[in-house]
Amino acid sequence: MDRKIDLLVHGASGRMGRAVLRLAAEDPRVNVVAAVSRSGAAPVEGVPAFGVADLARCPRFDVAIDFSLPDGLHALLEFCEARGAALVSGTTGLDPELRKRMEQAAQSIPLLWASNFTLGVVVLEDLLRRAAGALPWPVSIVETHHVHKLDAPSGTAITLAAAATQAQGRSPPIESVREGEVVGTHEIRLQGPGERLELSHVASDRDIFARGALEAARRLAGRAPGAWRLPDLLFESRSAD
Repeated sequence: MDRKIDLLVHGASGRMGRAVLRLAAEDPRVNVVAAVSRSGAAPVEGVPAFGVADLARCPRFDVAIDFSLPDGLHALLEFCEARGAALVSGTTGLDPELRKRMEQAAQSIPLLWASNFTLGVVVLEDLLRRAAGALPWPVSIVETHHVHKLDAPSGTAITLAAAATQAQGRSPPIESVREGEVVGTHEIRLQGPGERLELSHVASDRDIFARGALEAARRLAGRAPGAWRLPDLLFESRSAD
């Protein structure tokens, strides 16, 4: 979309929501029209704030970015469908029922869900899929996050495990560690006889996730309905820039 996009941020008072709002304020391609949170408090001065119960009062928007909790995503899905707006979600801990609901919503709106919005993890997933397909070695994953993270294993670790399972037909074990203020580390080992292959991604700045979500939102706005994938949306668009 060439014009500036109108953005709604859902889960605005959380760590990721605040990062999205801060970076959006510096992006001339984005206009934040609503910050939605449980409390309804304004996390950033000058941005209209709404409680989750007041979604219907939000102004028109092109796309919503969601970093909230699974129980808040149901209402947002219905709201985006009613408004005909795109949705970019990084909420993790989704159960099968909610995933099915998202598939239904993607029939009427452009929808992108990703467990991780960093370009490095997108490449890591591709490398893992290729390595696990080429080598019959057992795969193991260790993910480490800050002590405040509620879900375990992380959504990124689940996505990486799915890539390995697709390549080898068996699900790798995942170890979850919660310590300190670690932003996010994912370590993958492929253990062979007498040798080992290691792949890893270390996030040291939470802004990388918010920046990726903003880029995805800008590129998703105005697209056709469907369940969009982050690699296709970002890499295809970058090659066209």
